[in-house]
Amino acid sequence: MDWLNAMNSAVEYMEANITEKLDIEKVAKIALSSTFHFQRMYHMITGVTVAEYIRRRRLTLAAQDIISGEKIINVAYKYGYETPEAFTKAFRKMHGISPSAARKPGIELKAYPKLSFQISIKGDKDMNYKIFDKGSFKVVGKQRKISMVDEQNFNQVPKFWYDCMEDGSHQWICSKAGKLGILGVSKDFDKYKDEFNYMIAVEEIKDTIPEGYVSAIIPAATWAAFESVGPVTEALHDLVRRIYTEWFPSTGYQHDCAPDIEVYPVGDMSAADYKCEIWIPIKK
Repeated sequence: MDWLNAMNSAVEYMEANITEKLDIEKVAKIALSSTFHFQRMYHMITGVTVAEYIRRRRLTLAAQDIISGEKIINVAYKYGYETPEAFTKAFRKMHGISPSAARKPGIELKAYPKLSFQISIKGDKDMNYKIFDKGSFKVVGKQRKISMVDEQNFNQVPKFWYDCMEDGSHQWICSKAGKLGILGVSKDFDKYKDEFNYMIAVEEIKDTIPEGYVSAIIPAATWAAFESVGPVTEALHDLVRRIYTEWFPSTGYQHDCAPDIEVYPVGDMSAADYKCEIWIPIKK
């Protein structure tokens, strides 16, 4: 229940400071998580990014303020828009009408409610996982710094994979894949304020590392490894959501301070029977 209480406290903090500039680091601390893991967890559970949630909530409340008689220019500045024009554009995009039109009787507006987190016990689908300890090991591959500002990481990581496939890096990495296969490693969360490093990698190789490639040490940790079956894009997304909404709340574990690792055996990642794993460092 600590996980649920922490997540709901984070939402309450965002709601209480909805007109202020979002301090995502403070929100993440309230949620007992790193900035990266909070943003990723929030998006996986709710289907929207933190920034999008804030935007929708502000425009929902802004509509209520306008209906109650507040001046549109004051409402625009209240909810963080630099100009009335920017506010009008955002308002129209969500509600389908201009702010001034919202005052007309009988006009339909859209409302995005405040979220709250609850445990949902479904039991209709097994979640296969194993817990094990593993000593430190080295990985080698391509690395790119990923930004967490406005949740850009959700677009930048897939683009990194695409770029590596285009420039031949992915093929080289696949040719060096060992027992685990290809690894997607999210790491260095504590080194940067709004960024982290993401590697497309394999376990340590004996060959000389080519120019442009890097190596990194994965620290010893206790891992929970979850099996995903199906096309990676859909299956892995659903699995991560279930890990945070079902597994963490029901087991008493929490995320430890170590990289997240996606383990991709060489094969057709779009196949219906493709199996991969996500390793999450855990502690009681």
